[in-house]
Amino acid sequence: MASGDLASPAISDALVILGAAGLVIPVFTRFRITPIIGFILIGVLVGPYGLGQLVYERPWLSHITITDPEALEPFAEFGIILLLFTIGLELSFNRLWQLRKLVFGLGALEVLCGGVLIAIVLAMMGQFWTGALALGFALAFSSTAIVLPISGTQSPVGRAALSMLLFEDIMIVPIIFILGAMAPNADGDGWAGMLTTLWQGALVVAIMMIAGRFALPRLFAQAARTKSPELFLAAALLVVIGASLATAAVGLSPIVGALLAGILIAETEYHGEVETIMEPFKGLALGIFLITVGMSIDLSTILDNLGMIATAVVLIILFKAFLTGFLLRLMGARRSTAAETGILMASPSETTLIILAAASSALLIQPGTAQFWQIVTAIGLTITPVLARLGRVIARRVEPAPSLPEAERGQSRVIIVGIGRVGRLVAQMLDTHTKPYIAVDSDADLIEFAKRKGYHAMFGDAARGDTMERLEIDRAMAVVLTMDEPVLAQRLVSKMRKNNPDLLIVARARDTSHAAELYRAGASHAVPETLESSLQLSEAVLVDIGVAMGPVIASIHEKRDEYRGKIETEGALSYKPKLKTSTISG
Repeated sequence: MASGDLASPAISDALVILGAAGLVIPVFTRFRITPIIGFILIGVLVGPYGLGQLVYERPWLSHITITDPEALEPFAEFGIILLLFTIGLELSFNRLWQLRKLVFGLGALEVLCGGVLIAIVLAMMGQFWTGALALGFALAFSSTAIVLPISGTQSPVGRAALSMLLFEDIMIVPIIFILGAMAPNADGDGWAGMLTTLWQGALVVAIMMIAGRFALPRLFAQAARTKSPELFLAAALLVVIGASLATAAVGLSPIVGALLAGILIAETEYHGEVETIMEPFKGLALGIFLITVGMSIDLSTILDNLGMIATAVVLIILFKAFLTGFLLRLMGARRSTAAETGILMASPSETTLIILAAASSALLIQPGTAQFWQIVTAIGLTITPVLARLGRVIARRVEPAPSLPEAERGQSRVIIVGIGRVGRLVAQMLDTHTKPYIAVDSDADLIEFAKRKGYHAMFGDAARGDTMERLEIDRAMAVVLTMDEPVLAQRLVSKMRKNNPDLLIVARARDTSHAAELYRAGASHAVPETLESSLQLSEAVLVDIGVAMGPVIASIHEKRDEYRGKIETEGALSYKPKLKTSTISG
């Protein structure tokens, strides 16, 4: 009986969380509102400052409130770890190398300029300089857990946000060590400890990168051979938890290990299956984190200090939005990207709460000051989805989505998404057969290059719904997705198929497993690069060793159809739009 009594609060809390997830996700999705706000509001309601205050008067409320908020913190941290792991699955070492200027240029400027300028303002308002510096850097951080699920990592806004957030994640450890060294009565061991952590962390990361490249493909190959989803899930959890523990053991943030684990798995052919199998766990764990954010909001304290808190929230958001947008423009970003990213990144972060706790324990700020800024941070996190929507609206006003010239409207054409090497080749073939097309890309340099070469191309972000609408996707003969960004391609296919059931969608796939995912998302045809290169190699060698061209081409077509049938079967039936013959003939 005693053990049952001890377990009942934990079971009750688990039921409250599962009930909240079951209520929030469908209801908020039904009204097209992000569940992020719902989870935070649930946290306010069931937390110690909500219904939890009435438990002693009405004991039955204990069944619908969180009785032990501190017990949820490890699960909330695990949610952020899983989030960073899945973000890593969307990246690759090549992509990170491409982002290096943004990460260490834009990211460094955003953290350092934001932290120092906020600190100067707070110091001028009477805060002692050490506390002002701690608060400045705490408030300069933006929320990885909320921003990236909203922005993604593939669009221009997503890439800019990811770059800044990656640098912030790197800076967590040095900032916390510096705060410890700045504490009253602190000796010089803090600096030595930071240097020790950095070199040990670098060593652990190097070992993980080398070992991961050899061990992970073999580990997941063994799990795949068993055809057991449970074993595949266990292998994925083993990797992410092991990597997080390894970096945490040397003093680095566990999210660094989780991100690296995701990137290493992204280099293998099993990344799609891992991402699919981890998605439900990430969503639930992230929901727990958001509930803990809501539980930290004390409504009575907000009401007592409403004017000061509202002023602080507004000033922080305005300052960060302006600074981030200005830095992005300085780095060459377009006006719409700078405006949307600046507003999206304007709120403080869950990391802000960690730095505030470290500064308070180091006696750099008073407990009351820490509580005030914790409330400001919680409110900022709550309104981030609203800021994201506001940013999109302002971005469209600042720089409207591209639209076809008046003379070209009402015509049927092929829309090519991406004007890189593959997109240009598709455009050349369409020109050869006198088929009209328009290419759209979010890379301004590629657009400029394509226009110089005579291609019909314009700048635009296909992930924005209004871009495709202005390009008259409802009149398009077909849409060809040529970008080498698997996650973005899958999302675009799903979105376009939902809005245009009869549209011909042809997508470039990285490999056969990615092709199957594209078919499941709604692609009419998915063309794996690995399959086509293998067939072309076979054709070349067969012809050169003396086999007649006719039988070779026939066998190549037969083998292509065989593999396409297998891929379509694996990815469920492909969509066959009702095309008008007169539209594409000729």
